[in-house]
Amino acid sequence: MRHFQIYLFFFTCLTALSCNNKKSPDISKIKISIPIERFDQELNGVNPDSIEVKVPDLRKKYTWFYDDYMEKMISAGNTTDTTYYSNLRTILRNKDYLELRSTVDKTFPDLDKQQLELDQAFRYIRYYYPKQKFPRLISFISGFAVQTPIGNDYIGIGLDMFLGKNGDRFYPALRQSIPQYISRRFSPENISPRVIEAFIREEMFPENDADRNLVSKMIYNGKILYFMDAVLGDTPDTLKIGYTTEQLQWCKDSEAGIWAYLLENELLFESDYLKIQKYLAEAPFTPGIGENSSSAPKLGVWTGWQIVRQYMEKNPDISLQDLMLEKDAQKILAGSKYKPRD
Repeated sequence: MRHFQIYLFFFTCLTALSCNNKKSPDISKIKISIPIERFDQELNGVNPDSIEVKVPDLRKKYTWFYDDYMEKMISAGNTTDTTYYSNLRTILRNKDYLELRSTVDKTFPDLDKQQLELDQAFRYIRYYYPKQKFPRLISFISGFAVQTPIGNDYIGIGLDMFLGKNGDRFYPALRQSIPQYISRRFSPENISPRVIEAFIREEMFPENDADRNLVSKMIYNGKILYFMDAVLGDTPDTLKIGYTTEQLQWCKDSEAGIWAYLLENELLFESDYLKIQKYLAEAPFTPGIGENSSSAPKLGVWTGWQIVRQYMEKNPDISLQDLMLEKDAQKILAGSKYKPRD
């Protein structure tokens, strides 16, 4: 399992790619469906007293995911050593786990809505990238350890981290490790954008470690979000980036000021991690911009998105594939002619 990051990644377009006047492609003839496998429900069906009999079949079915789940998500132990059975038995009998399991079952008796959303997104991806391989989708409960992990052949969906209001009994207790500005996005409508974002970032277009200055990171993030525009249909921008409606409006109202701040402070080509991280990272706001901590977070990411959108609008002959292949962030910035005005 390579990544256990919570991808909690913004300007409203009514339909995909409407911002750059490009029509969404016809995907009606693309037949692809990746079922969301309910590992959580299958594990729930295991009687703790018969673990030794039942779980070997689960391990055979879920392979890499099963081992990652037992060893790294719930810390039951190494699956090559059957002593992990006793730890798993303890977990399945734990009162808190049983309460969480019950809440997940009530919140997600099925994942039909998410299935439809993800199937459509993967059809768009197949349209643009016909040879792209797709992962298994596996839902689980980890006790708030991880949200959308990516493994050798899967993307996991940690349902306990998408409970919405049903999670209110649990999430406040997590504040020391997961602040409220992140946990407020643990809602069912975040499942599809978080899964797709994880897949795009980690499987299709991982970030180049050599791109260290702020403008390179801005454009990279902008390309990821533009790709999400292309494949997530009518998904609101607030869900794509994880903003509140108020934060999104603040960005719209302050776009020229944000850009002026970055230029005046000569930040675009700054590569000092400590200096630029606050413009890219999850936070309640972006320090140094706005009054009384009123700014939206990760303004470098949001601005990069607007630059990429404008670049594609100014250059209608450039395809999505061309955009994702382009490694020169300065070329995209120059080609966008990005100069927001008050």
